[in-house]
Amino acid sequence: MPQLNPAPWFGILVFSWLVFLLILPTKVLAHKFLNDPTPQSTEKPQTEPWNWTWH
Repeated sequence: MPQLNPAPWFGILVFSWLVFLLILPTKVLAHKFLNDPTPQSTEKPQTEPWNWTWH
């Protein structure tokens, strides 16, 4: 049964993991995102309570 011979399949497994771990992350991280979010200030705006005149 040829599918039990680990010689070709182990090489394919190692090569595919090398591609996933070494080549793909560098290609994904090389992308530039054009609409980066702008940092917002950490201070909260001053809010005032509404004075409702309930009748």
